[in-house]
Amino acid sequence: MDAFYASVEQRDNSQYRGKPLVVGGSPNQRGVVAAASYEARKFGIHSAMPSVVAAAKCPELIFVPPRFDVYREVSAQIHDIFKRYTDVVEGVALDEAYLDVTENKQNIAYASTIARLIKAAILEETLLTATAGVSINKFLAKMASGQNKPNGLTVILPQSAEAFVEGLAIEKFHGIGEVTAAKMHSLGIHTGADLKARSLAELTQHFGKVGHHYYKIARAEDDRIVEPNRVRKSIGAETSFAVNLSSRTQMLHELEQIALSCQQRLEQNSTRGRTLTLKIKFSDYQQITRSKTMPDYTRSLDIIITTATALFESIELEHRSIRLLGIALSNLENAKQTQVIQLPLFEYVVNEL
Repeated sequence: MDAFYASVEQRDNSQYRGKPLVVGGSPNQRGVVAAASYEARKFGIHSAMPSVVAAAKCPELIFVPPRFDVYREVSAQIHDIFKRYTDVVEGVALDEAYLDVTENKQNIAYASTIARLIKAAILEETLLTATAGVSINKFLAKMASGQNKPNGLTVILPQSAEAFVEGLAIEKFHGIGEVTAAKMHSLGIHTGADLKARSLAELTQHFGKVGHHYYKIARAEDDRIVEPNRVRKSIGAETSFAVNLSSRTQMLHELEQIALSCQQRLEQNSTRGRTLTLKIKFSDYQQITRSKTMPDYTRSLDIIITTATALFESIELEHRSIRLLGIALSNLENAKQTQVIQLPLFEYVVNEL
């Protein structure tokens, strides 16, 4: 979906339409942007940005509290539309899903036709726009969905797949964040063609197990299937920092922001967790985790911050700087009955068909 939370708010409140708006946060308090309208994005505002920074970029910015119950209802409407065409639907977030329409209920020959019909139905029934990416596997569909937003439709045909990937800037690859992109640049890898030129041995040497994934996607290969009704294992958030954190005050501040994002995601999905895991990656790429199982299920922001801070304080930093912090809640309430939703880590808000 296109700027989903913000678009719902603009749909339901005429005074917000055409104006820069963000969902979440507050201009006078700590907090982060959960979603930004396209009008706000023109000012350089994006999800996960601290509210005070967003307010400074656009003094006329409207802050709206999230209404997750409404977003869940609209998401359910959209999934009902999906089910008219296929039951093989994998929800990624409230505003994103993969669909396998190889075999579909209406025996439509082309996936692009189904995508157009779904987009039209979403617009008619919810008054919201969606962007679709169509291709032969998950990775390519994901990349296609980011090419023509908002309200777009991009198809990557099998015969065009390798050329598309080869011409793509490495930082545009789904799953390659700022830190990994910078490392690839240092190795002389700037495009998909550069990545494709590297051997499997070289990629695994520099990137470990994920090097095998990079080797495959550089060749437009992705054998992951669309998995409906998977069991959710955890919900969390993490941030890689463009500049390593060296101040303890900075670290604790960022930890609070990540805790807030984690709490919001638990709220979005109406679940709570018992086991909290803190993840830290140092500037030398050493990574450690610390976990604590709590007496009861929770999604309380105070408990998440207190528990994460206690785990953080138990670690001897020895003047080391930090490049990544993350918090995840696992051992989720009613996990066996709940469809998995692996939420994006401030990377994207798109819809894939």
